[in-house]
Amino acid sequence: MSVKKDVLKYLEQNRGEFISGAELASTLDVSRTAIWKSIKSLEADGHMILATTNKGYCLSEGNDILSEEGIRLNLKKEYKEIPIQIDKITTSTNQVAKLAAVNGVRHGSVFIADKQTMGKGRLGRSFLSLDGSGIYMSVVLKPNTSASDAIYITTAASVAVFRAIKKITNKEVKIKWVNDLYYEDKKVCGILTEAVTDLETGMINSIILGIGINYNVDHSKVPMELQEVAGALYHGTTENTTRNQLIAEILNQVFELCMNAKDRSFIREYKEHSMILGSNIWIISGNQKEKAKAIDIDDNGGLIVELMDHSKKTLNSGEVSIRKREE
Repeated sequence: MSVKKDVLKYLEQNRGEFISGAELASTLDVSRTAIWKSIKSLEADGHMILATTNKGYCLSEGNDILSEEGIRLNLKKEYKEIPIQIDKITTSTNQVAKLAAVNGVRHGSVFIADKQTMGKGRLGRSFLSLDGSGIYMSVVLKPNTSASDAIYITTAASVAVFRAIKKITNKEVKIKWVNDLYYEDKKVCGILTEAVTDLETGMINSIILGIGINYNVDHSKVPMELQEVAGALYHGTTENTTRNQLIAEILNQVFELCMNAKDRSFIREYKEHSMILGSNIWIISGNQKEKAKAIDIDDNGGLIVELMDHSKKTLNSGEVSIRKREE
């Protein structure tokens, strides 16, 4: 690990506290000059570091630059060594993760970007990816499961992100079937799962779990056509929480839930926090729209709906989307 990374790790561990240059140099067994150069390099990267004569250096509580060190600090012990790649800008973290999966990257590898130029969601829709204000991440999972079982992972991931947001921000979000999360009636998170399948065995080689979150967004920067539907967890102040903390907790929850997705206990939590159940909805497939009422979610994550003729059917994610309707 470089001196710069060591300095950042130490400052992250003591965030909000002043650490003298002498202490940093002694702890890391390097010169004071090396510490000073590392601090200047971190500041050039955008890190908010306070420097005061006779007190030393302090990583500001408001510092929210994505970093491997900040993420690892908040991971559970068993996940501390997972591979993490952070890019300032990329096309799509899912594209990067899929290529890595094909090339044999290990289970649990994480790919994160500060900005995406070609972020996407379900049905080929684009996903808003503003510079420095969101979380755009993809995780390579190797669950040793068949394609027919993979649907559980999308549902489990929704609960994992719900739990992480609640724990880190104390904000109550709602889940819209199948894989979106809403806060204050606006979308703040989209989840996209894509499979890399072994054609010979029919087993899934890897599942790419993509998660996009509007974390701290200046609403004026949101395109006009999205302002009515796109929300954010924060608009300015973040109450001393960081993207690194939330990313780490999402990973903690994802590894716990998604690698044990055959345990359907998370379905109860998914239903409890659904924003759809009991609502009148439109079922949209291509250019066709059908009226229905959302009445339940089955153990496979399928949405059970009642049609206008009172018959019932179960929707699986596929190419179907839903939208609330007013009577």
